[in-house]
Amino acid sequence: MHSTPGAGNSITDVAGVLVGHHQTLDADAALGAGAATGCTVVRLPGGATASVDVRGGGPGTRETDLLDPANTVRQIHAVLLTGGSAYGLSAADGVMRWLEEHGEGIPMDPTDASRVVPIVPGAVIFDLPVGDWGIRPDADFGYRAAAAADTEFARGTAGAGVGAQAGALKGGIGSASVVLGEGPGAGITVGALIVANPVGSVVDPRTGLPWGVGTDGPEFFGLRGATPTELAAFTALPGKSTVLNTTIGVIATDAALDPVACRRLATTAHDGLARAIRPVHSPLDGDTLFAVATGAVEVAPLPLPAAFPPDLLLLDQLCTAAAVVVERAVVDAVRSATSIAGIPAYHDLFPR
Repeated sequence: MHSTPGAGNSITDVAGVLVGHHQTLDADAALGAGAATGCTVVRLPGGATASVDVRGGGPGTRETDLLDPANTVRQIHAVLLTGGSAYGLSAADGVMRWLEEHGEGIPMDPTDASRVVPIVPGAVIFDLPVGDWGIRPDADFGYRAAAAADTEFARGTAGAGVGAQAGALKGGIGSASVVLGEGPGAGITVGALIVANPVGSVVDPRTGLPWGVGTDGPEFFGLRGATPTELAAFTALPGKSTVLNTTIGVIATDAALDPVACRRLATTAHDGLARAIRPVHSPLDGDTLFAVATGAVEVAPLPLPAAFPPDLLLLDQLCTAAAVVVERAVVDAVRSATSIAGIPAYHDLFPR
């Protein structure tokens, strides 16, 4: 795939996509004590076409049925990614409140522009054992995260990634983007934002390299193989002990896609998780990926037999890119994370 990272190597390289965090994190947070959780909002001013693909045995989600391509509503206005397990879904109420106050939503009354219904799908990770079980994102978190949404945002131990744990290591939030260089999608941008909190491992125990460097190679990320001492320290770590986990995220593109194409984009994006996390989609995870298309760039369809959708070749290229940016975003999340609550970060074990 001939592509280069976008200017920020971020989901916000897709024009019209903004990201905001709100979190609470005590310096002395520990397992079972202190504050260590947060949420992240992907805001889509003006709305975007969307769909979702939910995998794994333990999902925690909101408004995913609405995103079935067979259903009526065809646009959303934000996506909530949050800690707090099922409790954290209440943060979406605050996102809706912020959007309503700013006139963002489906207009429901032609005589009163303030009467809108914002559509805010969401998904959660299970981070309750990190920090105090009773401290989790609520509507105020969601409101503040929506208000903070911008093109620049923190990665690693931030937002919904604050309490994330990726196998034996500290998880977090990461992002990546590509700009397609040729083919029907030349000039199109695809980006991903991932909260990495799997029960599975994100690091190859034979090399100390993240599994997610497999497509691009370690040189792309500026990484090297680990020393025997570093590997010994890593393999001695206890495995993740929580029963529930989950990796969640958003894939975005500026291409004009319909909900069926967005669903295919979300489905293929899971290939990136499978490359970067082992195992993935387990009964202990509720892996969920949303796909959004802002429609800023219209691509002329190529001549194809009438039995095929006119954007088939474009969609194939976008799906390939989606898996790559998800894979890279998982690596970014793990490399950017900092240790909290005694959970070691990747750079603690494999310093560069």
